[in-house]
Amino acid sequence: MIVRPRPTFLQLFFIMRGSVVPRILPQIFGFAIYSAVIVALARWFVLDLGVFNITPFGLVGVTLSIYLSFRNNAAYDRWWEARKLWGALVFEIRNLSRATTSLIADPAEQRGLLMEALAFCHFLRGQLRKTDSVKDARAFIDAEADAAVRFANPADEMVRRMGRRANAQRQAGEVDTIGFRILDERLASITAIQAGCERIAGTPLPFAYTLLVHRTAYIVCLLLPIGLISTTGWATPLFTALIAYTFFGLDALSEELEDPFGTEANDLALDGLCRVCEISVFEALGETPPKMLPAEKFYFS
Repeated sequence: MIVRPRPTFLQLFFIMRGSVVPRILPQIFGFAIYSAVIVALARWFVLDLGVFNITPFGLVGVTLSIYLSFRNNAAYDRWWEARKLWGALVFEIRNLSRATTSLIADPAEQRGLLMEALAFCHFLRGQLRKTDSVKDARAFIDAEADAAVRFANPADEMVRRMGRRANAQRQAGEVDTIGFRILDERLASITAIQAGCERIAGTPLPFAYTLLVHRTAYIVCLLLPIGLISTTGWATPLFTALIAYTFFGLDALSEELEDPFGTEANDLALDGLCRVCEISVFEALGETPPKMLPAEKFYFS
């Protein structure tokens, strides 16, 4: 995720970090060159393209803008819901830390349960990003991470382990029924957050929307130079490139936001959110917390 101060007027045109321009450069240059060839051929063969004008493209452009607007709104809703879910996870980890240190007397059991909670955060991050997070989880639960990763859903296994640990404390008489219920409610909330993240990660936007937008954008940009030649002349490649940047830029941005758990510039900073949970847990245990992850050129991973 990119977090940076508002750029100046000149910086606005040269910033690439977090921009979708690198992804759509082939389309921008490709349609600019294509339109330049169309203009050159029209001038070489003295073709009269004055019968064509921009009016039909304006109507198609309005339709395409509606498609793009819907797709971008849907993608941003997914991104924002994912951010709210991870914000809720930070909230629940802090609640679990407070409840654990208040209700469980044994410091070893306190630490064991909360280390499993941190391992859950990293396993969930790895599951959503489709990356190996065993090494990160091993830092908190040692070799148990290798046993947990054998399950189909390691994050869910960590919640079950926390539940078994809390139940063992109840059976031993260390935690009363009300205290166990408080801990169990925190675990249930964490499970609900996990299910919400899995729903977003496992349910992409319908492919038909993507296909419709791509087809329409390519058709418009292919026919656009013919309608622009009579009014813009040799400036046609410039205007075609500008329109291609708008259409394909919005499409590329919606693709990034559609999967908010990835590692692209505009995806959520899951590493940083996991570190926030670590800081909260270690401070609740009275231990020295790790430092917050720094940004790398305004990029938080």
